[in-house]
Amino acid sequence: MNTLILIAFVIGYAFIAFESRVKINKAAIALFTGGFIWTAYILFELDSEGIVQQLVDHIGNISQIIFFLIGAMTIVELIDSYSGFDVITKQIKTSNKRILLIILGFITFFLSAVLDNLTTTIVMVTLTRKLLHDKNERLLFVGMIVIAANSGGAWTPIGDVTTTMLWIGGQITTVNIMQKLFFPSLVSMIVPLFLISLMVKGDFKRVETSNQEFTILNFEKKTVFFIGIAALIFVPIFKSITHLPPFMGMLIGLSVLWIVTELLNKDRAFEQKITVTNALGRIDIPSILFFLGILLAVAALESTGLLSSLATALSESVGNLKTIALSLGILSSIIDNVPLVAATMGMYDLQTFPPDHYFWELIAYCAGTGGSILIIGSAAGVAAMGIEKIDFFWYLKKISLVALIGYLSGALIYILLL
Repeated sequence: MNTLILIAFVIGYAFIAFESRVKINKAAIALFTGGFIWTAYILFELDSEGIVQQLVDHIGNISQIIFFLIGAMTIVELIDSYSGFDVITKQIKTSNKRILLIILGFITFFLSAVLDNLTTTIVMVTLTRKLLHDKNERLLFVGMIVIAANSGGAWTPIGDVTTTMLWIGGQITTVNIMQKLFFPSLVSMIVPLFLISLMVKGDFKRVETSNQEFTILNFEKKTVFFIGIAALIFVPIFKSITHLPPFMGMLIGLSVLWIVTELLNKDRAFEQKITVTNALGRIDIPSILFFLGILLAVAALESTGLLSSLATALSESVGNLKTIALSLGILSSIIDNVPLVAATMGMYDLQTFPPDHYFWELIAYCAGTGGSILIIGSAAGVAAMGIEKIDFFWYLKKISLVALIGYLSGALIYILLL
């Protein structure tokens, strides 16, 4: 049974990693892989009731992440529908490419920490397309955005889904992770930013776009933007005060923004209304289903005991926790970091490594930033790849080395600060 499950898992991940080549959406593969593994597990075991109970327990934990993602993605989509991000983008006045790269890098880094790396990448890549005509020079900016988004998302509980998973699981706490990972994450962004800035020079001419947002008043745009951002920032504060799961705070924030937008639209014609109902129809459901499928697959590996066996083998063969974490970070550039962190959470328990142990902090950093090394290694990279049609080998040649240098530089800073 274990051999069959491992083969299914490896084949599933191979299809996910080469999604652009096999032309099958990775969400479909993830759902099939998760479903197949659980089916194989229950068919080869006698205790079917026990396995069903294991699945139900895992679904309870997985659903927290799913609800959190749905709430966050809806809030961000609503802000975007109101052109709320113009509050940031209209402040960019420079025409120098190098200065623009630096500005975009820092905006992406801090915006990703508040929102999430996937959404921030989508917003910033879209912005870059509006600013730069030439695709070849724009791709360097997009590569930097991917690195900055992943680095920025690693040091806050809501910036990256893997950090969120560790936060929800109790492995890390809000204030501690922000204090410990801010400087390492910043270094992992600044080093590649310096190296890529050497590749760009000269000025650019801003792309002129027509204004199609005449129905959105300026005060509406700002109202939705600031309330939406406040709702996202409210989540970790809510958890610290109430100790309720983060998805509860996210849903409360979404409900407040929903009420506000309903009031803003009460006098509009039906076809001009912009509310949460519209935003729900535009959120990236395939990404949510991908997370669901992948977490189900990893939960099955945990239930069968395969992850515990892997933990034992890894500990015996490698031993050093820092080396294990760094290796997992590099591995996350080959396969998605979500299953890697889920697997790590299943392999190592909180009795052995209590909350805020340096191992969990290093895992959060490595999984969050290591995915930048390859374009398929993170949700941010995959999103940028889809928007700009980035070639895998172009990214490997132009961006991967500087991303790796940044990743190792940040890790070194973290280890020195221990």
